[in-house]
Amino acid sequence: MKIGIVGLGLIGGSLGLDLRAIGHQILGVSRRSSTCQEALARGIVDDAGVNLSMLAAADVVFICTPLSAIIPTIEELIPHISAHTIVTDVGSVKTPIVKAAAAIWPNFVGGHPMAGTTESGLDAAISNLFAGNPYVLTPVETTPANAVKVVEEIVRSLACKFYLCRPEDHDKAVAWISHLPVIVSAGLIDACMSETDPNVLELAQQLASSGFRDTSRVGGGNPELGVMMARYNKGELLRSLQQYRHRVDELIAHIEESDWHALEEKLKQTHHSRPEFLGSKST
Repeated sequence: MKIGIVGLGLIGGSLGLDLRAIGHQILGVSRRSSTCQEALARGIVDDAGVNLSMLAAADVVFICTPLSAIIPTIEELIPHISAHTIVTDVGSVKTPIVKAAAAIWPNFVGGHPMAGTTESGLDAAISNLFAGNPYVLTPVETTPANAVKVVEEIVRSLACKFYLCRPEDHDKAVAWISHLPVIVSAGLIDACMSETDPNVLELAQQLASSGFRDTSRVGGGNPELGVMMARYNKGELLRSLQQYRHRVDELIAHIEESDWHALEEKLKQTHHSRPEFLGSKST
């Protein structure tokens, strides 16, 4: 199958590596010719260029651009592809993207691979990035069944955990387990940096180890991604942040009142609840 990838960054590049390794012909498009040359040199793509016209022969096109560029990219792509071409994306917010994309391209299938690193760009692309991680498709009633089937087969070939759900349910769920952690993690780093004693701040930075590394990782990631999550999933993110603030206020109250029993009960609950988020099964 001929597969086009628009946006040769971490996700696009990693997709190219895995899909080309299992026999697909990969056509890559990037804004920079230097990125195209690097992708060719690394064996990520079979051919690459800066013009969308090179995707005319593609059976499926993955849009791997930032969220704000997904719809404009599809609009620019449409004149160059056939009516049978299937278009999918990898955006972390689905409701506004699926609604806008389906209106201009019937063969659109919303998608979101739940995989990544704190690094970005083609240099960060690696093989097997998606293996063992969730990959969600979010078709709607008007999405052609065959288009969903084709994208599903490609996605499953990545050895990921495959899921289907409504765009709205996806956005509510990822607000809790992806978008909220980014903002909370960023707030943790920002709070630590508010320490006014330079000696204490330096000591804290020197003593930081696995606990701080784990809880601060997503907050130290790509700022553009964080802003796009907040911008495109604003309502659901605010809802989750307000609930989080309420829970933090409860914890503060337990500590202020020296209610160690209540605090212990809450920590017991979180101790038992955490595994439920780490052992979900694919469909």
